[in-house]
Amino acid sequence: MSVIKMQKESPSRAQSGSGMDRVVERRGLSREIKIGLGAAAALLLGLLFWWFAPTANSQSIAADRVTVSVVEKGRFDDFLPLRARVTPLVTVYLDAVEGGRVEKVLVEDGAMVSKGQLLAELSNSDLQLNVLARQADVSREINSMRNMELALAQTKTSDHRAVIEAQLAADKARRQYEMQKPLADKGFIAGKTFNDSRDEYVANARRAEVLSRARVTDERLQASQLAQLRASNASLSQSLGIARASLDALNLRAPVDGQLTAFSIQVGQSLQRGERLGQLDSAGRNKLVASVDEFYLGRVQPGQVATVDVGGKTYRAKVAKIYPQVRNGAFDVDLWFLGEEPKDLNRGQTLQVKLTLGDPTPALLIPNGAFYNETGGAFVFVVAPDGRSAIKRNVRLGRRNSDYIEVLEGLEPGERVITSPYTGFADKDRLDLDT
Repeated sequence: MSVIKMQKESPSRAQSGSGMDRVVERRGLSREIKIGLGAAAALLLGLLFWWFAPTANSQSIAADRVTVSVVEKGRFDDFLPLRARVTPLVTVYLDAVEGGRVEKVLVEDGAMVSKGQLLAELSNSDLQLNVLARQADVSREINSMRNMELALAQTKTSDHRAVIEAQLAADKARRQYEMQKPLADKGFIAGKTFNDSRDEYVANARRAEVLSRARVTDERLQASQLAQLRASNASLSQSLGIARASLDALNLRAPVDGQLTAFSIQVGQSLQRGERLGQLDSAGRNKLVASVDEFYLGRVQPGQVATVDVGGKTYRAKVAKIYPQVRNGAFDVDLWFLGEEPKDLNRGQTLQVKLTLGDPTPALLIPNGAFYNETGGAFVFVVAPDGRSAIKRNVRLGRRNSDYIEVLEGLEPGERVITSPYTGFADKDRLDLDT
């Protein structure tokens, strides 16, 4: 066997075989670049989300859910459409002036009656007895007053006669005195006789003067007393007339000409004083009562003209009366027909009325829509030119009719706005319109 001698390796060599390994250089993106790319991607995603995601002040809606209208120039007809109710021009209510039992009913409900026509007869025994007693008292007082008036007249005549007699006696005494004075101066008449004549003349003259002054005073007092008696007499006569009218009130009569409605009393029925029995409506004379939105309270004035279309014919009416009390957001107006009024109108019937508020004028217009009820005309949503969004814009709107609204500020001709209801997004600032 042969022996092979192995050469001893130098200790500087490695024994693990590492001499055969070599370093492979790895090529790629650095860590800094990767971080930068990640941040850029996150920023891009955030921008895309911000751009496409709806904000808290915006909302996405389907474009076919809204009505888009164009702002345009045109003529604004300043009128107000109304629904008016036919009402009799004059209505007089029929009440029971005095209570009683119905004895006769002479007319039926719906009949045409004339003023003063007897409608029904009532009876009330207590009232009749009381009125008769009242009549007797009043008649007795009137007779007493007349007796006092007669006594005053007699006293006045007696005073006048007394003055005349006193004046006559004074005149006689004066003539006798004047006749005896020259004779007494010549001594043909005794002094005592002349003095008696003189004293009698002076006494009668004074008596006549006193009676004249007394008569003047008495006449003044009698005139005042007589005036009071006549006033009392007139008052008592009026009371007697009222008492008699109370009896006559048991006969129900028509106060005016017209059609009797809501009259349904029956024979034997007991009626209370003041009870409503029916009403009389003016025949062939009607008015229209319409409710107007409180927005127009300052624009509706008496005398404004309206047109009413009935049976293919147009009739004219005017605002006759305005009731300014606002109830449930509206107030009432009365419209009277000018000239001829439609035939065969029924109470309670409704008609379409067009009330003219002003003359036609050129203006910037948008179609009238339900949006106005929610915004009050303070803002609208203006559609972008591409039609994919709409932005809220403050505007100032003016007059409106059933077709158009007048634009005063905030919009330009050719712009498009949403005129359908803003329910659900009136508080938003932006709308995204999805097609």
